[in-house]
Formats: sequence, structure tokens, C-alpha cells
Amino acid sequence: MKYISKAAAAVLLTASMFAAGCGQVHIGTMDRERVHTEAPQIKAVIAEANEKLMEAQQEAQTKFEANPNMTAEEAQQLQMETQRKMAGLNQMYMIQYEQKLNVAVQDIAKEKELDIVLDAGSEKAPTVFTGGVDITDDVIGKLQ
Repeated sequence: MKYISKAAAAVLLTASMFAAGCGQVHIGTMDRERVHTEAPQIKAVIAEANEKLMEAQQEAQTKFEANPNMTAEEAQQLQMETQRKMAGLNQMYMIQYEQKLNVAVQDIAKEKELDIVLDAGSEKAPTVFTGGVDITDDVIGKLQ
């Protein structure tokens, strides 16, 4: 009985290796920090987000200055409203950032026939120490 389960496991392992291209996996790497600082489309999203956040902050400041006799409750309400608005803006622009980055990475991965793309630029824990195809420049070029 044990022989049958070991044989079945061996067959599954062999089949999975064939399905994955005889065990070869093509890995790409990307330095997310470089893309963040060098890709024009990403920089534009970040700049627009910062601009909208500053506008929301200035709008709240104007409301505070327009009503110097505001009660503590009204001030707290305005502050909470501003925080919610800024959190919503932050989330919206983070989604745009991730979508643009993901589309570019997926396009490059498809072009270069990569199975996996890893972030090699992490200072805390580099994901890839050696090997892989660096697609950072390709992603930056895609986000022109």
C-alpha cells in the first residue's frame, strides 16, 4: 500500500515538472525603488496624489481659519472629515500606482517569457541574490 502512494507521488512530481517546462522556471527581477523614482508615469501619479493631498489639507485649513469660533466638536468633525478624504485619496492613488506598475510588469514578463518576477531592490530582505533577468529598465521604459 505504501508503494502505491509513493509511486503516485512520483508520478505527480514528474507530471508537474513536465507541466512547468521540465523544472525550468524563468525568473525576472525588478528594483521597485528605481521604478518608483525614475518611471515618468509613476512619478506623475505620485505628484498628482501629493498635489490633491495638499489641496485637501489647505481646504481644511481654510475652513478652520474661516470659522475661528468653531466648537471643539465642530473642529474634531472637520478634522475627521479631512482625514477620511485624505485616506480615500491616498487609497485611490495607491491603486492607480499599483495598476500601472502591474500592467507594465505583466507586459514585460509576457514579452520575455518570465514565469516569476521578484522585487530585487528591497533593502530589508533582498528577494533575489543571484540570477534572474533584471527587467527594471524595461519597466521604466514601459512607463514613459
